[in-house]
Amino acid sequence: MGIVKIGDELHEEIRRASTVMCRSINAQAEFWMKIGMLAEANPTLSFNDIVKMQLEAAQVGSVDVVAA
Repeated sequence: MGIVKIGDELHEEIRRASTVMCRSINAQAEFWMKIGMLAEANPTLSFNDIVKMQLEAAQVGSVDVVAA
């Protein structure tokens, strides 16, 4: 495990997002870095496509959500 230096403003954004997403600050930062890395490697894919691809790779079944 390494140390990544980030600015205070970005750290605060990560902290707030981690609360909403029920992740630790480190897990939220890691998620954003992974999605960013995958987006750079696959510029034609949307965020939803990337998440779907990762869920399929982890063999997680899809769940249909219907808005009320």
